[in-house]
Amino acid sequence: MDIGVLLPTGAAQWGADGDPRELVAFGRRAERLGFSSLFVNDSLISPRIEALTMLAALAPATETVTLGTAALLPFLRRPIQAAQSLASIDLLSGGRLTVTVGAGFPGRFGRPFYTLSEVPWERRFARLDETVTLWRALWNGADSFHGEILRFADIPPATRPFQAGGPPIWLGGATPGALARTGRTYDGWLPYPPDPADYASGLRNIRTAAADAGRVAEDITPALFVSIRIDDNVERGRRALDDYARAAYGMPLEELEKIQAVVTGSADQVLEGLDRYVAGGARHIVTRLGALDLRSQFDQLERIGALIPALRASADHAAAPGAS
Repeated sequence: MDIGVLLPTGAAQWGADGDPRELVAFGRRAERLGFSSLFVNDSLISPRIEALTMLAALAPATETVTLGTAALLPFLRRPIQAAQSLASIDLLSGGRLTVTVGAGFPGRFGRPFYTLSEVPWERRFARLDETVTLWRALWNGADSFHGEILRFADIPPATRPFQAGGPPIWLGGATPGALARTGRTYDGWLPYPPDPADYASGLRNIRTAAADAGRVAEDITPALFVSIRIDDNVERGRRALDDYARAAYGMPLEELEKIQAVVTGSADQVLEGLDRYVAGGARHIVTRLGALDLRSQFDQLERIGALIPALRASADHAAAPGAS
């Protein structure tokens, strides 16, 4: 069982007096608390530290944690340049990179990014899958690539990553198409369904698709992206998360909860909420902390870090023979 944390790389999460240079210290503190991964997100919607720049800064400052994206939007970057950047981070970290990718969403959280990147919105899922195929080919020494969308001849020698064949690549998304593509092609799954039952059914569909494609279903990492706020005063915690939802998404918490996994309450209540996803099969939880300044981010990091032993015990129990 792995428990990770999303670094607060957006300016809205630093607070008015926050210094983004503290993010490296945040990552080191998370590693000492027992978190097994540090993730960053990727966006053009608000000021933030660019995702791969943040991971490059964390590589020499940390020792054992996985460094990941949740999720990288490959269309924001030229595909061969992105392959080199990812391979470089994997090299600098000694093989600790995991790359979750996504194609963006309709509306202001995705489609305008395509315009800024001068990439067509149409066939975005095919472009995403083909980009991943290109990366893997380059990391294995290919000197040309001829896909339906991406075509390159006479590619010069590419930077080889530390991990043979390249870092694991996960897919974010829970549509029927995303589930099937995860099972056929990807190394992991990082969704954020509001209902744990939907997580469990999605994971079953992925494993069926993997088996149909001749893959070992258990080789696909079942991860979860979830927003968390621990507060002994439940209403105060919900107000803080509401402030976060409005700052990050421009919507109230009650709307965000309809589309994303959100768990809040006391430590025991948060543990109970996460246990429901663990029972559904989640084995790598990436937590996003519902706080709007670095001091509060550090406080929530400590509180969630204290739950790590109990979460791992829950996963052990769920995996035990005869567990229901």
